[in-house]
Amino acid sequence: MAEITLTSANFDSEVMNSDKPVLIDFWATWCGPCRMLGPVIEEIANEHPEIKVCKVNVDEEQALALRFNVDAIPLLVVMKNGEVTNTSMGFQPKDQVLELLK
Repeated sequence: MAEITLTSANFDSEVMNSDKPVLIDFWATWCGPCRMLGPVIEEIANEHPEIKVCKVNVDEEQALALRFNVDAIPLLVVMKNGEVTNTSMGFQPKDQVLELLK
């Protein structure tokens, strides 16, 4: 499944009402570690259809970044049933990202 770009407009329908666990990647184009993490997130999206993988560009969606108190990126947030169940800051290898989802 392809990554979903989250905005304030589609956040509730894509995340809060999701029947799957949701992995949200808060990132920015100018962030080196974010660019390193991007291919890892894309692989997870392609290999794990049981997980909804979403991305939030913090420069374009400042309201969502504020809602999640993002003060450093990349920030990964795992949500299940509308609740945050796990977070991770900084670059993580694929196996560690998948561990967040357990």
